[in-house]
Amino acid sequence: MRYSQLRAFHFVALYGGFSRAAEALNQTQPALSDQVRKLEQTHDTLLFRREHRQVRLTEAGEGLFRMTNQFFELEDGIGDYLGRARAAVQGKLRIVADSAIHITDALSQFRSEYPKVFVTIESGNTAAILSKLRNYEAEIGIVGNLDSGPDLQSYRLGQSPIIAVAAKGFLPKGTHAISLDDLPDYPLVFRENGSYTRLILEDVAKKRKVTLRPVIEVDGREAMREVVASGAGLGFVSEAEFGHDDRLERVSIQGTDIAMTETLVHLSMRTDVPVIRAFLRSIGPL
Repeated sequence: MRYSQLRAFHFVALYGGFSRAAEALNQTQPALSDQVRKLEQTHDTLLFRREHRQVRLTEAGEGLFRMTNQFFELEDGIGDYLGRARAAVQGKLRIVADSAIHITDALSQFRSEYPKVFVTIESGNTAAILSKLRNYEAEIGIVGNLDSGPDLQSYRLGQSPIIAVAAKGFLPKGTHAISLDDLPDYPLVFRENGSYTRLILEDVAKKRKVTLRPVIEVDGREAMREVVASGAGLGFVSEAEFGHDDRLERVSIQGTDIAMTETLVHLSMRTDVPVIRAFLRSIGPL
């Protein structure tokens, strides 16, 4: 006995015929008839008497119809209950992100569906994000290139190449790309240790036997952008995080594929927290 078979039987009994039931369920009449026939055959029980294009419930069918009425009424009640529970999601959702750009669409969707939830967004590198999650100081983290631990549930959001950024006029006119091997010839502005963008770049350079030494180290992406915009050197971000800044221009890194994979993460043991479940629904299929 399958749900689809019970549902087919119930609607035929409810509407008094296969054609009207098929129309109500947006199915073909043969498909609906087949579901009812299989239910009857499986249990060797006649549920309808079929006479001149009309159907009447048998005694067994009437008994089953009483039960399916209760069943589908309960199903509707469960749907109403879950709908109310969804609408009642409230409180606070704390997000810590290396870049909020990857969740802006989801955040807009979440706010429209759950207006009673107060959202805070804090920036941080991967180490800081994981620390806050594990200390219950945040519900959602957005990090780059995460090797998920056993206590974490992670969802890949997408991938973006790492690029260099420079103040306009810092590089010779028409320069839109720089070889990885040539990066040591420029003053480099790195983010703090713990930044995955920095870690990936240094790891790739090390494998290529290219030594990268920053002349300036700053804490945070926005600080790095300000320093770079002043003309102090080249900085590095994922292309998705470049954004819109008339002071800066993007420069691709040739000779290797360097990319940042953005990941949404939360503590596995907090999967059933309502605001976390609600935000995951706003993200969509993961």
